[in-house]
Amino acid sequence: MQNESTVSRRHLLGAAAAGAAAVGASAVLASPAEAGGRRLARVPRDKISVQLYTLRNQLAIDLPASLAELAEIGYTRVEHAGFVGRTATEFRAALDAAGLRATSGHVGIPQPFNASTWQAALEDALIVGNKYIVHPYFGTGANGQPIRDGSVYRAFARDLNKAGALARRAGLSFGYHNHHNEFLPQDGGRRTGYDILTRETDPGLVHLEVDLYWAFRGAHDPVDLIHANRGRIRQVHVKDLAVSGSFEDPGAGLIDFGRIFEHSREAGLVEYIVERDDAGSPPRTPADALTTAEVGFRYLDNLRF
Repeated sequence: MQNESTVSRRHLLGAAAAGAAAVGASAVLASPAEAGGRRLARVPRDKISVQLYTLRNQLAIDLPASLAELAEIGYTRVEHAGFVGRTATEFRAALDAAGLRATSGHVGIPQPFNASTWQAALEDALIVGNKYIVHPYFGTGANGQPIRDGSVYRAFARDLNKAGALARRAGLSFGYHNHHNEFLPQDGGRRTGYDILTRETDPGLVHLEVDLYWAFRGAHDPVDLIHANRGRIRQVHVKDLAVSGSFEDPGAGLIDFGRIFEHSREAGLVEYIVERDDAGSPPRTPADALTTAEVGFRYLDNLRF
């Protein structure tokens, strides 16, 4: 898919990426003196990743070329969300050919929990080369409505612990990724679903992957989540919030990522994962997902905080 129009498009991305890197990020331009003499931090380049759900339509068109484009942008690691119709072995081969590592993957635990089914997923994760395996979604019932029953969250937390124990035995770190429904109060009280999940799961078995966009949509400041879950947040999804409330490319929306990342040492972050849920969905085109990937990488690479 590396055709003439693709190359031309990529030459135009530099300006878009540079613009996004400057939006709402005065810390990017600040000198150490302007930062009160404090040495400014940055996101380590080798910890920048991209959630391949962002590129799901583009990957379906041409997996090898799309992965090669990500490597050309500067990515060395990705987080997968399935194997795009390939086996784990075939997907690993495509990653190897592009010089990428799938250090993390989104894989839902079976519900009801089934140890054999989960073990098979862990074996695929090891084939692909994952270090982290993350449950991607919870918070709605079979009817599609948000869960408002704390007992459902408590039961799910027990399953997360079971999944985490098996993952640890396999040499993998198991995590939970939030959306916004988890932040609804349960049983008519102040305790949210997220409170239940974080309190009822073993920190040694279940780490947290905080989706920064969805945390804000759930009316929770990620900095507060970092303080409340000190040392447990290993990964974040760097997804920006548009004025409309929808999605935006990282650095071009309302979220002050620099403010959040000032607490990254306390959080123990190991991966900063670029994502945009609607990339490639109409009216956006599949190729727009590569724009998001590039803009997100450049924004994080240039951010100072």
